[in-house]
Amino acid sequence: MNLNVSDWKRFILGRLFDIKKGKRLTSEDQEDGDNLYIGAIDSNNGVANHISQTPIHKGNTISLSYNGSVGEAIYQPEPYWATDDVNALYSKYEGFNEPIGLFIAATIRQEKYRFSYGRKWTLDNMNITEICLPVKHNADGSIFFDETKKYSDDGYVPDWQFMEDYIKSLHHKPLTTKNKSGQVPDLNVQDWKEFSLYDYFDVIPGKYHYPEEYEEGTTPYYSASNENNGIGSYIDLEADFEGNKVVTGKVGCTAFYAPEAFCATSDVNIFCPRFNMSPYVGLFVATVVNYSENYKWAYGRQCRVGNSKRIKIKLPVDANGNPDWQFMEDYIKALPYGDRVEG
Repeated sequence: MNLNVSDWKRFILGRLFDIKKGKRLTSEDQEDGDNLYIGAIDSNNGVANHISQTPIHKGNTISLSYNGSVGEAIYQPEPYWATDDVNALYSKYEGFNEPIGLFIAATIRQEKYRFSYGRKWTLDNMNITEICLPVKHNADGSIFFDETKKYSDDGYVPDWQFMEDYIKSLHHKPLTTKNKSGQVPDLNVQDWKEFSLYDYFDVIPGKYHYPEEYEEGTTPYYSASNENNGIGSYIDLEADFEGNKVVTGKVGCTAFYAPEAFCATSDVNIFCPRFNMSPYVGLFVATVVNYSENYKWAYGRQCRVGNSKRIKIKLPVDANGNPDWQFMEDYIKALPYGDRVEG
């Protein structure tokens, strides 16, 4: 199915949804449990914690942050508690479901560039925000008009069926795992030892390419981003670097494992292993780097190549006092979905 956006029409969010606010719940007041706590974050489907407090919003809605990571629209299938930086969008269309929710959430995220920390997406602004959606047509191909003008002053009606069918047409299979959480070995971090990454990795900078040098393609192009595994885009240039590397952004020092050959901007540092590193070890090391380094770096203090060569992290040790690469590999393999990592 093709997305011919030239035929789409604009709709006001407040005409499509009842928008309800979240409610502040401090970390001190949160009690561990199984209910979802949705924060104004751009990862983990918005889930910042699991709490025992009763959800304040129903499932089959869209959570939309107006502060923090502004504009993160996420379909929420289950009931949840939303922080006061997040609003919940309740559809006025009775047939609203997950595929439609996923479609509209993706559309709403296209508006996030309009808002930032200096311009919060207030409830009033959110209610009058316009998004583009496909519209319902008659059998003869002409646009259908609703005389009640429920969703639009012009009488346009969103094509709910097209949105549902489009998402269902995307080729995907639910990710499954044979691993169980109970089989994961303990991380006795008190027994870990500090190591210099530069003892085991060469550190080199990325290579900048001007936008006019490339077009859309299939080569991953890493940038200083904390989203999409650090991949800013896919380009048509030959890869500058082989895969099986750990890459970090100069800003924030966010680390990712890069399994395939890639290009990387000059805002990226590349850790090239001097040992036979498996993908499992790469994932383990990248995770530890994020845990130990992210808070140290910000826009005012970039982690350049020289800084990266001085990074020290704690790792599990073997009987000889060296990094226990085998334990790291076994640990990642034992995690739920660790059996889906291609070694």
